Amino acid sequence: MKQRASWDSQQDGSGYESDGAVPLPMPGPVVRAFSEDEALAQQESKHWQRGALERLAFPQILLEKSVSVQTNLASPEPYLHPSQSEDLGTCAQFESSRQTRSVMPSASCVFPTFTLRKPSSETDIENWASRHFNKHTQGLFRRRVSIANMLAWSSEPIKKPMIVTSDRHVKKEACEIFKLIQMYMGDRRAKADPLHVALEIATKGWSVQGLRDELYIQLCRQTTENFRLESLARGWELMAICLAFFPPTPKFHSYLEGYIYRHMDPVNDTKVTQHMRELLERNSKKTCKLRKKPKPYVEDPDGVAISTYAKYCYHKLQKAALTGAKKGLRKPNVEEIRHAKNAVFSPSMFGSALQEVMSMQKERYPERQLPWVQTRLSEEVLALNGDQTEGIFRVPGDIDEVNALKLQVDQWKVPTGLEDPHVPASLLKLWYRELEEPLIPHEFYEQCIAHYESPEAAVAVVHALPRINRLVLCYLIRFLQVFVQPANVAITKMDVSNLAMVMAPNCLRCRSDDPRVIFENTRKEMSFLRVLIQHLDTSFMEGVL
Repeated sequence: MKQRASWDSQQDGSGYESDGAVPLPMPGPVVRAFSEDEALAQQESKHWQRGALERLAFPQILLEKSVSVQTNLASPEPYLHPSQSEDLGTCAQFESSRQTRSVMPSASCVFPTFTLRKPSSETDIENWASRHFNKHTQGLFRRRVSIANMLAWSSEPIKKPMIVTSDRHVKKEACEIFKLIQMYMGDRRAKADPLHVALEIATKGWSVQGLRDELYIQLCRQTTENFRLESLARGWELMAICLAFFPPTPKFHSYLEGYIYRHMDPVNDTKVTQHMRELLERNSKKTCKLRKKPKPYVEDPDGVAISTYAKYCYHKLQKAALTGAKKGLRKPNVEEIRHAKNAVFSPSMFGSALQEVMSMQKERYPERQLPWVQTRLSEEVLALNGDQTEGIFRVPGDIDEVNALKLQVDQWKVPTGLEDPHVPASLLKLWYRELEEPLIPHEFYEQCIAHYESPEAAVAVVHALPRINRLVLCYLIRFLQVFVQPANVAITKMDVSNLAMVMAPNCLRCRSDDPRVIFENTRKEMSFLRVLIQHLDTSFMEGVL
């Protein structure tokens, strides 16, 4: 009876046993631990939700703008890997979780705009850890390890997951992932090169949702109180790589966001270096009684800018919360890992501003007036007889082929081996949609909506755009005018209205959160683009590249 009473007293209010045994079952596609606010949201909704617009049963075009736009490929209903079954509900669940906490709401799930705000504090993550961490012990007398020590860098392996779980596979893989993290950071000997170690880590996290929070909390631990500068930089680099393939679950998002946010100030880079020197001095004092004093490990702090990694990780975290994990059936490969690693200091052409894209290509193509990625993909669509392909721009390309093509294009490689015009067409739409600022800037949005029926006024809006925006938009309109030729429409079944329907969300972005306003403006956006395709004179774009 004493043993039974002792066992009962070790259970906390969340329904978990202290040693990580069976948690209470919760509804959803994956059995995992939920925070109290998520459990409340689950009881209220009683099912996973894709988003507010779908609940209101709006037409498919609006859903393409509000939900499908967030996927990597703009497919109306993209095929998901079984391990990604929760991703479609992430955005809605994340928003409801914020509302329950009475925290400042994030950007609209319709079109993301990333703004800095003050997330959770260090105390919050320690409180979260006290509710969700396993009890770890050390020493001959099995003394309990404090939360602070569990959240600090360690050179030793872990014997069980940091987060409570009942999944035996997750328990085993969590310990292996910790060793792999130590290998990548240089804290443990590795048989493979760092890229393949990172590939194994990213593949495990991408394939098994239950490992994602465990992986990110381990990275937070190994980048805290770490006095090896090279190891610290590699830890943040690995976090950036992982965020390129999958986000944390909604219950841990705000805590990871808070951890990253606290490292974004460049002033902290100097503080980190000073703190490391203090730790080195403290460690050297502990070994002063040794007969042979070891040589202290000192590294040159130059080139280590944790704030640079943190800013990049913050941007990737916000974006990943909306788009979900990497789509498709193909697992991550070495080329994708290398690209994700280099993207920290070499920005991608996808998700950047038009001015940044032009700056990237200035060295390679100094004479070009248009983005190379735009003209290259447009030419590929026509080269593959896209103007003679039924459903062009409406039918999505194969998701894995589009991801592979995106990787090639982002490395300035001319696409080779393409057979399906839907692949470059899907990637072209993705490039327009992921521009940091919409092709038609926000300050011109109201004019577009007001003049959606007037050809003269619509053309005047185009001529008032900044030069680079005007050239890119006119190139797009000239490109679409090829497809509205009667001979092509008879085959593609994509007339001017259909083209305007699928392309308008990639050029204009409504910043309202009111579903009724979004729904009404969607019709006006399509009409505005249809007017441009029919009436805009693009003859001056002949030969412009």
